[in-house]
Amino acid sequence: MNAYIFPGQGAQFSGMGLDLYENSPLAQELFEKANKILGFHITDIMFEGSAEDLKETKVTQPAIFLHSVILAKTLGDSFKPDMVAGHSLGEFSALVAAGALTFEDGLKLVSQRAQAMQKACELQPSTMAAVLGLEDAIVEDICKTIEGIVVPANYNCPGQLVISGEVEAINKACEALKEAGARRALVLPVGGAFHSPLMEPAREELAAAIENTTFSKPNCPIYQNVTASAITDENEIKANLISQLTAPVRWTQSVQQMITDGASLFTEVGPGKVLQGLVKKINREAQTASATFKTNA
Repeated sequence: MNAYIFPGQGAQFSGMGLDLYENSPLAQELFEKANKILGFHITDIMFEGSAEDLKETKVTQPAIFLHSVILAKTLGDSFKPDMVAGHSLGEFSALVAAGALTFEDGLKLVSQRAQAMQKACELQPSTMAAVLGLEDAIVEDICKTIEGIVVPANYNCPGQLVISGEVEAINKACEALKEAGARRALVLPVGGAFHSPLMEPAREELAAAIENTTFSKPNCPIYQNVTASAITDENEIKANLISQLTAPVRWTQSVQQMITDGASLFTEVGPGKVLQGLVKKINREAQTASATFKTNA
């Protein structure tokens, strides 16, 4: 069974999507539509912008979404997922690719999500840190002992867990985690504490937008970050999408469940190969691939 997986923030690169734009009339049409919906030429930033230009949350999230979704659409009949999943932001790409959301509605929600997260980041100094070489349970227990807000945010693969919270609490947690034997506890260059209680203002803002958006039953199950289980009910999808901003991304658990449910090939749709690397660390036997657009030339 083929599982299609969609990357989140951090996968962006300068020039992303340009090959699609230049070689596919459908891609060109969708990119131009995106420029109109967003009210600015995101294509200029994606195709010609610097790495710094692409780092801004309000640009990064729609850019990755567009690259993934437009690539999926250009695959045409060869895009036949038995199941889908996306890492954080990638969940929106997965939902559009699986037919649960229209392209236009998905892009609008991603844009609103990015702006809401940006605002939440500005309310309080906060950050995230990658913890390598410790069991999840040890990281969870240490986070509970730290004064202030610090929580597990991304269960990326065994031995790699990202924590999220207030700057001071993250720094204290990193020291404690190193003392407990972490190979590394490294503060990340991110704008704020994603997937933590500090995203509550963004969650409330996005909840209203999600409630007012029409969702359809997806063409195949989506394994959502919040539950790490197969979901096809529109109302459940909505509820999980709203919870996602303040809840951890259970990527390790999602991939394990997809394998249990029959996934043998994981095809990454979008920029980079980060998720393929994580899948291999979760299960060495799993087959991985990148979705590639083939020109008729």
